[in-house]
This record gives sequence, C-alpha cells and structure tokens, in this order.
Amino acid sequence: MKKVTIIKVGGAVVESPDSLEAFLNNFVHIEGAKILVHGGGRSATAMAERLQIPTKMVDGRRVTDENMLEIVTMVYGGLVNKNIVAKLQCKKLNALGLTGADMNLIEAHKRPVKDVDYGFVGDIDRINTDALMALISQGITPVVAPLTHDLKGNLLNTNADTIAASLAVGLSAECDVDLYYGFEKNGVLKDANDDHSVITSMTTRDFEILKTSGAIHSGMIPKLTNCFDAIAQGVRRVYIGHVDNINHLDRGTHLHD
Repeated sequence: MKKVTIIKVGGAVVESPDSLEAFLNNFVHIEGAKILVHGGGRSATAMAERLQIPTKMVDGRRVTDENMLEIVTMVYGGLVNKNIVAKLQCKKLNALGLTGADMNLIEAHKRPVKDVDYGFVGDIDRINTDALMALISQGITPVVAPLTHDLKGNLLNTNADTIAASLAVGLSAECDVDLYYGFEKNGVLKDANDDHSVITSMTTRDFEILKTSGAIHSGMIPKLTNCFDAIAQGVRRVYIGHVDNINHLDRGTHLHD
C-alpha cells in the first residue's frame, strides 16, 4: 500500500518569507509521496484592506460575499499557492498548484443558511481520489489551495483543515496515510500558556472531556473536530504539532480513537 503524507499548514507560516522558507526546507525532505494543503487568511484580509473591501468574520470563519470570493480566489489560488509552488520547484521538488476545481479535485456545495449566511463557503461532497493518485504516481506533489467548486460552476471558499481531512479520508482506502496539522504550538496543550505541556496522546473521549472543561476552546475545537472526523472515517494516523516538526510527527500530539 502506497504511503502518503498530507501536511496542512496555516497562513501564519506561508505568509512570512522566513517561516515559509524554513517550512519548505523541511517539507521537501519528507520521504515518499506528499500533499501540501495551505491557508492564507491574513493575506486575504490584507488584500481586501488594500482594495477597501470589508472583511466580516463570524466565530473565526470568513463570510464570503461576491467581492470577498474574488479576493480569496486571487490570494489563495494565485499569490499564495503559486509562491509556494515556485519555491518548491527551486528546491527540485516537482509541485503542482491546485484548487478544488482543477481536475475536478474537490466537489462541494454552498453551505446552507442557518443562523449565519456565510455566503460562498463550501462544504465538501466528494474527493477525486483517481486524480490525486494519478498525480502522485507521476512523482508530482499537489499543493492545494483552500478553494472548492460546485456542480453549477461556482468557486467556494473552503476551510483548509477540512480539505486536508477530506483528502486524507479519500486516500485512506488506497493508501497508508499520515495526516499532520502544523501550526505554531508544539501540539495540543494542557496549559495554553505552557508550550511544554503537550498532550502526547489524545482519544475522542479525551477531546470531549477537555472541550467540556474549557481546556480546549476557540479555534482548536474545529481543528480537532476535523482530526477526529478523519479518524472516524478510516485515517489511522493523525497528528497535530509545531510546523517545524513535520519530519518528526511523534513530537506532537497523536490523535486516535
């Protein structure tokens, strides 16, 4: 069974030249097939400000009207994605920048309006695993921007954590998948103010207990929810930890059922 490593990295890393360079130097040394999923929210907000387009966030999620959809398409699918691809080519790693629309990679639907109308935000329906496998088998590294598409031809802004989990689930039937969420902390922490208080192993039950107690809150909740959703759907190895440790997955938090 083919081994595939999927790394999701946040905008804070890819938007700083120094941190991006350090991350990519580590990324190219991951052995075997790999996929990179990236964010870029800060760059999108900065571009919106330059163009005098207001940014609206609800519970940490970007409301994406028609103007903001144009911004995130330009920034995620263009500026951030192609900057990463160019730097990987410089490091002799053959990469291909993709959105969900390319090769019909990720089909989604516009999120239904409940309490909040998030606009052109997508919830994922299907992953084109054949397309991914075709690229990987040719030694190509997909670099996936957080954009999907629907069957009406609309682009949709889609959470990068969710995309990474969905790609891992889609490939897990055919591949041995490692899924790693890299961010600025050493892992899931017992104490948010102590970077050394890493919880090295966490189950679904642990997550529910820590969430109820308030030890885990805010943006960590949806991130960990994506992790455990992936595990529930067949991804055997999921980790979360510092972006510098992508070559040492066991240094973060190992999530399992």
